[in-house]
Amino acid sequence: MSTGKFLLPAALLTAIAIPAMAQGDVCAGSRNLRLINGKIHTLDAHNSIVNEVTIQEGRFAYLGPAKGHAKDACTQVIDLHGRTAIPGLIDNHNHIVLFGLRPGHDIRIESATSIAEAVALLAGRAKTTPAKEWVTTVGDWSPLQFTENRLPTLKELDAALPDHPVFIAPSSGGAVTNSLGKAFFDSKNIPVSADGFIARASGFVAPQDPLFRAVQALIALQTPQDRIRGTQYAQEYMNSLGVTTNVDMGMFGLPGTPDMQDSAVSTNIESANPWTAYDPFVALHREGKLTSRLRLYYITQDTRPDNPVLRDRLLNSFSDFGDDMFKVSGIGEFASPWFGLNWAGGERPTHFQSALEMIARHGWAFSQHTGNPTEYEFTVSTFEKVNQEVPIANLHWSVAHVGSIDMPLLQRLKAIGAGVAVHPAQYLRAGNNGSTTGAGPPLRTILASGIHAGAGSDGALVTVLDPWMMISYMVTGKNAAGKMINDGQQISRQDALRLYTVENGWFTHEEDKMGSIEPGKFGDLVVLSGDYFDPAKVPDDAIRRLKSALTVVDGRVTYNDLH
Repeated sequence: MSTGKFLLPAALLTAIAIPAMAQGDVCAGSRNLRLINGKIHTLDAHNSIVNEVTIQEGRFAYLGPAKGHAKDACTQVIDLHGRTAIPGLIDNHNHIVLFGLRPGHDIRIESATSIAEAVALLAGRAKTTPAKEWVTTVGDWSPLQFTENRLPTLKELDAALPDHPVFIAPSSGGAVTNSLGKAFFDSKNIPVSADGFIARASGFVAPQDPLFRAVQALIALQTPQDRIRGTQYAQEYMNSLGVTTNVDMGMFGLPGTPDMQDSAVSTNIESANPWTAYDPFVALHREGKLTSRLRLYYITQDTRPDNPVLRDRLLNSFSDFGDDMFKVSGIGEFASPWFGLNWAGGERPTHFQSALEMIARHGWAFSQHTGNPTEYEFTVSTFEKVNQEVPIANLHWSVAHVGSIDMPLLQRLKAIGAGVAVHPAQYLRAGNNGSTTGAGPPLRTILASGIHAGAGSDGALVTVLDPWMMISYMVTGKNAAGKMINDGQQISRQDALRLYTVENGWFTHEEDKMGSIEPGKFGDLVVLSGDYFDPAKVPDDAIRRLKSALTVVDGRVTYNDLH
C-alpha cells in the first residue's frame, strides 16, 4: 500500500491498556477499533445516530459508549472530532477486476472539471512513475465534464508529461496520445493522427479498430507484477472514495482465449481472458492484501444449446463459495450472447431461458444487463417463465441499469421476488435531446413501486466509479456538466445513500452482514470529508466532491486522509 495518507497519523491513534511500543507484534493485524466523538449514521431501520462505535474481530460489537463492555488490549481508538461517518459503501455492479488490469500506470481523472485539472492529475501520476513508462486512463470520464468540452491535445499532453508516453481514452469516442505514445503506436502500424487522436468504432469494435489495437498493444507490455500493481491501485482508489465492497460483473471473452467452447467473444476494451483475469485478486487475497471486499459474478455467453461454459461454472464452483473478503456470488451480467442482434426485427438471445433455468436449479443469484424497453420486456418475461418452473424469490435475481423501466414492469418483477439494480450512467451523458427530463433511471418510480432496489456504478469504462457522483446524480438529476437531465426523478439524500449501502447486501445474500452499522455486521465504515446530511455544509452541487477521510474494512484502516 502507498505511504503517506494511507497511514494513520499517530496523533489520532492511541492504544488502550498498554503502550504501542510494548505491544510489539502482539497486536499486528488487529481488527479491533473504537471510533469516538463522531456523528455516526448507522442506517439501521430507525436511522439511528450514535457518537461512538466499537469493532471487535472485524465486526461491529457495541454502539455508543463502551463503558461496561470488555476492551481488547489491542483496540485502537480514533477520535473523529465531530466528523460524519456512515457504513461502508457497496457498489452492487462494477468492473473492478478489469479496472485493475488497465495497462500502464492508471490514474482516474473523473473528478477533473477542466483540461488543466485533468492534465495536472496525469502529470501528478507521472511524478511517481519511472521515466518512459506509460501513464494511462481508460474509461470512466467524458469531455462533457470539462468546461472546454473537448479532449486534451497532443501538445497539451507533451507539455505536461514530456518524459512519459500517455494514453487516455474516454468512456465513448476515440483516444488521445502524446508524441512518445504516437511513436510507439506508429511502430505498431496503429493509425494515429498528427494531433494524437486514435479512432474508435461505435459499439463492439472490429479486430482492426485502432482503439482496440492500441489497448491490446499496451496490454502486451504488462507483466504479472504490473497487473498486481494495477489491482492494488484499483483497491486504493475505491478505498479513497469509501467503497468497501465491490460486486464485480465480469468481462467479455477475448478472441483467442482457450477453452471457450464456442462462447461469444468480443474485440472490445471490456474483454479479457476470463480464466486468468482474476489472478491478481487471488494473489493479493492469498497474501492477506485485500483492502476491500470482492464479490464475483461470472459472465457466460454460450452459443451452444447445452450451455457448456455456464454448466461448467455451476458444476465446478459453488454459490457463495469463499470467505468474507472474497467470494463467488452469482452469474451475470449476461448468461447468453446479447449484442449484435436485430432486436427491432424480432431477433432475441438464443438459449437464454434454458441458461436461466439451469442457474435457478442450481440456486444461484443472477443479474441481467438491460438497455431499453424491448430488453426489459424480454428479460422480465423470461424471468416469469423460469419462475413457473423454479421459484426465484429466494435467489435474489435482478435486472440491471433500468434507465427507462416503467411501473407495470416493476410490479411484474416484484411479484416474482426479483429486484432492480440502478446505475446512473446518464451522469456522463449530455441528456435526452436537450430535455431536462427523462434521462433516467426513474428513481422515484422505482422507490414508489416497493421493489427491492440498490445502486451501483457499472464503472470501469462506461461511467464513473466514484459513488458520490452517482449519488449526486440521484439527488440532483444533474449530469457531469451540471445540466439538469432527470428532473422529477430525484430522490432524497437519505434514500440515495441507503441504495448504496443497506439495500445492497440483498444482491449477494448478505443483507444480515453488511450495509449498516449494527452489532454483528461487518466492521466496514467510512468517515466522510464533509457532512453529507447537512445541505448547509455540503450543498447539492458539492455532493459529487465528497470523498473518504477514513475508510475501515473488516476493522482495519485501509485509507486515511484525516487532518
